[in-house]
Amino acid sequence: MSLVEAIVYLIASGGHGMRVDQIADQINAQKLHERKDGQPVTLQQVYAVIMRHPETFVKEDGRIRLIM
Repeated sequence: MSLVEAIVYLIASGGHGMRVDQIADQINAQKLHERKDGQPVTLQQVYAVIMRHPETFVKEDGRIRLIM
């Protein structure tokens, strides 16, 4: 799955917002997205995806939430 799909999946299945570090950790632990170079997903990558999709994500109180 794409990185944005993995982020949406985690936040939706958790039912509440998550911190960026938690999102990156869970993506790597659950192997939801694999980089082309085989390296783990970084916090910076997750944050960049979130910032590129303001129609999908909102940052509140240090947590990333889905826009309903």
